Amino acid sequence: MTIRLLLADDQELIRQALCALLGLEDDFDVVASVGRGDEIVDAARTSQPDVALLDIEMPGLDGLAAAAVLAKQVPSCKVVILTTFGRAGYLRRAMDAGAVGFVVKDAPVEVLADAIRRVMKGERVVDPALAVATLAAGESPLTARERDVLIAARSGATVAEIAANLYLSEGTVRNYLSAATTKTQTRNRMEALRVADERGWL
Repeated sequence: MTIRLLLADDQELIRQALCALLGLEDDFDVVASVGRGDEIVDAARTSQPDVALLDIEMPGLDGLAAAAVLAKQVPSCKVVILTTFGRAGYLRRAMDAGAVGFVVKDAPVEVLADAIRRVMKGERVVDPALAVATLAAGESPLTARERDVLIAARSGATVAEIAANLYLSEGTVRNYLSAATTKTQTRNRMEALRVADERGWL
């Protein structure tokens, strides 16, 4: 049986290399390749892949959000997250989004090929070191709104700007930032942002 693949990565060189390497496998057929997250669902609808390999950080829509949309709109397509960012929080969010595999990019191509074949058999495939780190890290303590406020703070926006962007009062934004700082055991919002980012909570 030939396994139809969709590849999504915003780095052209990596995407082309993956297409070439996976194309060498007798049972793989790369049927679509995109460089933006907001192109994934349309490409999947058109090409009907069995497995979509998605990077996390892409323009338009990140791979985790795209995985959730794929799970609803193209449920026959299994999602494997393939990323440089082996962060514990990302794994939990990927699984919540419906992904059935999580492989880091520095893994040998044989490991990736094996992961693709295993998810086609109905298995879940997760990078072992990342699985251990995820169990050790526990779940994100941030609420959805605290996460939104921290993400909005990434650009260095003021409290007033964050409030306007998220349609919240300035007092509410301050409360969310204070809660996020407390939960990440940091001293200010920029430290909270760094810690949450490093743990894959954003």
